[in-house]
Amino acid sequence: MVIETERLILRPWEEADAAALYRYASDPRIGPIAGWPPHTSEENSLEIIRTVLSAPETYAVVLRETGESVGSVGIMRGTAGSAPMAEDEAEIGYWIGVPYWGRGLIPEAVRALLRRSFEELHCAAVWCGYYDGNVKSRRVQEKCGFLDHHTGEPAPSPLGDVRIEHFTRMTRARWDALQNAQDS
Repeated sequence: MVIETERLILRPWEEADAAALYRYASDPRIGPIAGWPPHTSEENSLEIIRTVLSAPETYAVVLRETGESVGSVGIMRGTAGSAPMAEDEAEIGYWIGVPYWGRGLIPEAVRALLRRSFEELHCAAVWCGYYDGNVKSRRVQEKCGFLDHHTGEPAPSPLGDVRIEHFTRMTRARWDALQNAQDS
């Protein structure tokens, strides 16, 4: 599946994206704040494309202008996410390379995945999470209309340290209300 927005193309990751993925995912300001280690080589990035980023509903964030993949977004269902989701709910995760921070690209991508989640996948609610201190991720969720839901107990992260994760949530009713407010 390919999803297009004003400035982005969201498409499945391809092996040819390994160099671009490594360029951005090797930056220590990206992965650790989200709970994963920086990529160590193009080969490591290729392996991540073949395994982690090949999951259903996982998309490369590609700039329309240049065709370069600069980040990733995805919709997780069932036990794939970290949020306490019901069967008919989903969780959205995302990251983008440092040179593209502050341009509104990830909120644009997240809004596209919200539309897919509610209008095509018929989710009752969509969750997001961020670790304590990840202000940029929290801001994305605020901009997209997510509401604070709860803060988890300190727990081990995928990196092995102990972190506090905050969860936000958007219900289908809130999504509909936000869409109606935009249309009026």
